[in-house]
Amino acid sequence: MTDRYTPELFESVISLGGLALVNNYSRLVVDPERFEDDEKEIMASKGMGVIYTRTAYQQVLRRDLSAKEREELLSTYYRPYHRAVELEVQRILDRFDRCLIIDCHSFPSKPLPYELDQDLNRPDICIGTDSFHTQKELIEAALSFCEANGIKVAIDKPFAGTYVPLEYLGKDERVSSIMVEVDRGLYMNEETGIRSTQFVHTKKLISNIIKNIINNFD
Repeated sequence: MTDRYTPELFESVISLGGLALVNNYSRLVVDPERFEDDEKEIMASKGMGVIYTRTAYQQVLRRDLSAKEREELLSTYYRPYHRAVELEVQRILDRFDRCLIIDCHSFPSKPLPYELDQDLNRPDICIGTDSFHTQKELIEAALSFCEANGIKVAIDKPFAGTYVPLEYLGKDERVSSIMVEVDRGLYMNEETGIRSTQFVHTKKLISNIIKNIINNFD
């Protein structure tokens, strides 16, 4: 469940003029990209809402929490993360009147039992989108680079969507967002967690995808 090495793989965001907000807590504590209300969160049916009760293999992860314990986790880890992102987005909007969020992740080369998409035919790169916040130019920028360089790419498969702070979700078209997920099999041994010889190549690949997206952000 760990997005191993993603801060380094996606660090070109900084050299290209952006900033990085990195979640340094495991999603097994809280998952900041889930809806706080389990009624709105599709993954809650798998025991993997904002506070996981099941593992990736659908085994019991933790006992049932009291309302007080749940509130402590949300107030300590979940809401401060969202507030930090909201503040940065607002700061960028105040300065530039637009903001691009690149939601950076990795995914296993073979689907885990909890995943909704169990198709074994996985892409190298998954591009996640939102109908309101992801302009077609951003999608085409990612697709065109991948296709021109023989990289297997898919839209919203095996994972769909992209992160937008709730303060702006579906409300402010000045906030754009696109998710870029990379297959871990491209850059690491998934059994040992050790980087493979393709790590540097994969990092350059991601850098070029991000550069193409930024260059097409209008």
